[in-house]
This record gives sequence, structure tokens and C-alpha cells, in this order.
Amino acid sequence: MRSIYFLLAFIVLTGVSCKKSFINLTPKSSYSDANYFQNTQQLSSAVTAAYAPLRDVFTTDYLMCEQRSDNTIYQGFLSNRGTAYTDREALCEFMDASTDSYTASEWQYCYQVISRANIVIGRLPGTKSVPADTAAIMDGQCKFLRALMYFKLVRLFGGVPLFVKEVKTADEAFLPRATVDQVYAQITADANDAIDELAPPAKFPQTGAATKGSATMLLADVDVYLKKYDSAVTLLNTLPAMGYALNANYADAFTAANKNSKESLFEVQFLGGTATGSTPNPLQFYFLPRSNSTALVTGTAINNTSTGGWNTPTQDLINSYEPNDKRLDASIGIVEGTYDASNYFTYSAVKSILNYPGPPSGKIAVPYAKKFQHTAVAVTGNSDDFPLYRYSEALLLLAEALNEQGQSPLAPLNAVRERAGLPDITSANQDTLRAAILHERRIELAFEDKRWHDLVRSGNAISVMNAFGANLQTQITYLPAGAYVVTADKLLLPIPAAEIGVNTLLTQNLGY
Repeated sequence: MRSIYFLLAFIVLTGVSCKKSFINLTPKSSYSDANYFQNTQQLSSAVTAAYAPLRDVFTTDYLMCEQRSDNTIYQGFLSNRGTAYTDREALCEFMDASTDSYTASEWQYCYQVISRANIVIGRLPGTKSVPADTAAIMDGQCKFLRALMYFKLVRLFGGVPLFVKEVKTADEAFLPRATVDQVYAQITADANDAIDELAPPAKFPQTGAATKGSATMLLADVDVYLKKYDSAVTLLNTLPAMGYALNANYADAFTAANKNSKESLFEVQFLGGTATGSTPNPLQFYFLPRSNSTALVTGTAINNTSTGGWNTPTQDLINSYEPNDKRLDASIGIVEGTYDASNYFTYSAVKSILNYPGPPSGKIAVPYAKKFQHTAVAVTGNSDDFPLYRYSEALLLLAEALNEQGQSPLAPLNAVRERAGLPDITSANQDTLRAAILHERRIELAFEDKRWHDLVRSGNAISVMNAFGANLQTQITYLPAGAYVVTADKLLLPIPAAEIGVNTLLTQNLGY
């Protein structure tokens, strides 16, 4: 016992006698949580870091928002039953469980953006070296990002934990689910702050950062979802004065040469290549048949046998295009070839979908999402950005909001149709126009992660998807029994089991 006391006394005396510089183990040149976020450069880097996980969110989102709709399906891969495939398939088939890894990824990526945004929002008020106008822009961008992610989460999961401050302790990391109304109230508050703090685009092409137009579009989208149509109309009518307009050609919005154009209200930024800082977009490989070489489509010999086979356009979608719609050829192409015993596809020809007569004898024709297929600048992807909000959607939201208030939606609706080479709609019937606007959104925004949300908010998800599923079961042999049976419980995704496992305050959605 005496030896223990002696040892403790020695430690205390040694600690007291040491110089402060000796026990300070952090070099003055090192950054820590306490001494970072102090100046414009550091906070600007933190804002950039908040944008970065958007790439992860929207390279997963198609599983929840396109493949969980009547727009796209997956291609069977029965030779590989690993969870990387079966989890995605079950999610698309409405047979998913709370253990689905892709649902968990979507949740995680959204909260990663929110967490990084919260750090900037919380640290800015205590930083005196950042000019007030610069601080306002940073705050506005991060509030836009936070609102965007909560809008994604609340539509997919319902009420979710509402983190609006930087998490600094273990207790702060565990919150119960907020109500749906509480989440929407926060989204609305953040979007309004972003509108106040951000400026319209200074020029086109834009930088890619969120602007007043981005935040205005987000809040208008939320308002239409909440049936606040008058507010949505007011917001959407401010966009033309900011310089936004339709591109002359529909396909122009999706090329790397036209990033951040006058039609773009916000898009996720990608930069192809292999140089340091490159962030290639891999979606073009996901949306093609699995093959040892995609060169006929991508221009580069890419092996996508481990990543392809997803988001294949359905015949139901193809049949929905009106005659002479220019968007069909810009959105969907055909690749011909043959499958081998491993379910890999050997490409033999690429064809236009216009007046396509069908494949030659011995070949199979597979449609693909053409709007994202531009030359790959590296084996990891191309430089195409992913469009989150385009001005054409603003016009269609305006048409919807006007129609729901009993006003004529024809001017904005027909502006979108005229660019597509289609005749004007002339009906004055509200129900007819409601269906026409929903149809126009399906075609105009195909593969842009809008369709599932449109089906849910319009009240059509259950009827449309059950009819679609019943028809699909007669066409595709690899679908399991019970696939595409949609009930009210399936309108939300399950809260990931792993989240409930670490946070006992969370409750599960019904039906899971």
C-alpha cells in the first residue's frame, strides 16, 4: 500500500514540476476542433465539405425514387445473390426490410450533409474575422443544404431526428423522431433564411454553389408538397428576374459542356478525370447493362459487371411519350446484344429509340437512360453533373400551383411542351390538367429522382404501382412472388435497424 501512495505522489509532483510547454503535446501548427473554423478560408473549406456528401446521396437516390416507381426496373442477375444485389432488388420490389444497406446509406449520407452544415451554422456567429456579407452567404448555403436534406429525409422516412446544432456530447447524438410538421417547419425556416442571405446568380454558367434561386425553388417545392399553392406561385414568379430560363434544346441540360446553365437552379457537381480533386460521376455505368465492355455507349472500354444493370427504362415509361416528343431520343437509347451464362451483356450495336423496329434475330434490345451517357473521361465515370432542380420543373410546379387554385396553368405548362416539339394543351378542366401536369413531370424529369415523390404526394402511388407490378409480373420471369405489392405502409421506408440499435429513442415505421 505504501508503494502505491509513493507512486501516486511521484506522479503528482512530476506533473507539477513539468513546464507547460513540455506537457502540451499538440504542436502550434496543428489544427484541432478548438482552433479551426477561425477565418474565411477555414470556414469556406467547411462549407465545401458540407456539399461533398451530396454526391453520395444522389448516386444512391435512384433506388428509392426511380426504381421504386414505374419509370425504371433492374435487370436480373440471378448468377450473383450477394447482398449488394439482393438489397437493391428488394428495395425496388417493395420487399425491403429495415436491414437494407442502401436505405441505411441514404440516411447516413443525408445526415452527413446536415452534420457538416450544422458545424458551419453554429461556428459562424463566434467568428469575428469573417466579413458579415461573407458569413451570410456561408450561412445561407448551409441552411439550404440542411433544408434540402431534411426534405429528402421527411419524404422518405416520415418524422426523423431533428439535429439543428453541432453535436458535441454523446447525449446530444441521440434524439427521438420529430414530428413531420416539426421537420417541415425547420425546412421552411432554413429555406427562408437561405433566400434572404443568398444572391441570385451573378452570371451564367454559375459556380455550382447554392443561390437565392436554389433556395427559392426548394421552398416552392416544399410549398407545393404541403399544398401552400399561393406561396409557391409567389416564389416561382421571382425566378425569371434572376435570369433563369429554358435552354433552347432539352438535351443541353445534361452535358458537361452546359453545367450550371441558365436552366439550372441547382445540380450536384462532378468532375471527371484522374487528377487530384477529380470526382467522376459513376451513374452512367450503373444505368447500362452489365458488360465486360461498355465502349459502344461510353466511348471508353469500361467493365461494369459489378456495377451495371440498374435504372433501366420501363416499357411503361417508353409508351408514355407522345408522338414526336423530342425528349424521347434525348432521354432513352437502345443497346443491342446478347447475354451469356453469367448474365453479362455483350454489346453489338447502339440504336436510336425513334421508330426502333426491334432487334435482329438472335439479339436482345435493352433500353438505357441516355441523358446521362456522355463520353467517360476515366474508368470511374464522366463529368456530368446531376440535376436536382431545373427551370423546366419550376414551370411545371407553377402550372400545378396555379391549377390547384383554379387559375390557368397553360402558359408555363405549354412552355415546357413547346420546347419538346409538342402541341399546346388547351383544356380548361382542372382534373384533366392535373393529370396532364403529372404526366408532363414524368416525361420531362425522367430519371431525375422525382417520380416516386410525385406518385406519393398526388395520392396515386398505391394504385399506379400495383397496376404496374401486376403487369410487370406477366413480363419478367425473375421477379419473386409478392414483388410490387404496395400498401400504405410502403409509402415510407423503414428506419434503418442499425440506427434503432444504437438509439433506443427511435421508433420504427409501421409495417417493418
